[in-house]
Amino acid sequence: MTNRVWRLYLDTSVIGGCFDAEFAGDSRRVIEAVFDGKARLLFTEALEAELLGAPEPVRRLFAELPDAARERIAFTSEIEALAREYLARGVVPEAWLEDCRHVAAATVARADAIVSWNFRHIVKLDKIKGYNQVNLLNGYGVLTIISPKEVSFDE
Repeated sequence: MTNRVWRLYLDTSVIGGCFDAEFAGDSRRVIEAVFDGKARLLFTEALEAELLGAPEPVRRLFAELPDAARERIAFTSEIEALAREYLARGVVPEAWLEDCRHVAAATVARADAIVSWNFRHIVKLDKIKGYNQVNLLNGYGVLTIISPKEVSFDE
């Protein structure tokens, strides 16, 4: 078996989840995988902007991740166009454009998965189907969309 490093787009909810009693165990397990070199954290400026308003421990945890474990995805017109296509196709309402940008960035970057605790606009069966229908219509592959609870690594 190879020592594959998984490319995971983590949204802010996973990092913040490390400090929430309900989500801490699974969130920390995913973040520890990043520290241990089993996964790389993919992110965009959208996550960085969201972190500006986050509590200090959340910002500090992100800052402590090794540079080699982080992969910043440049926000491009391709990502913006795909995010807007999700809106145009009715996957989510216009108010949730930032969630669409996260999904689009993960899609365009060919992430192994986007990992989120957002069960309203990202990790929800009808939304997952909608995002992936748009992805397929636009020539992208299927994006795996899961919660931290579903992330596991071969030992």
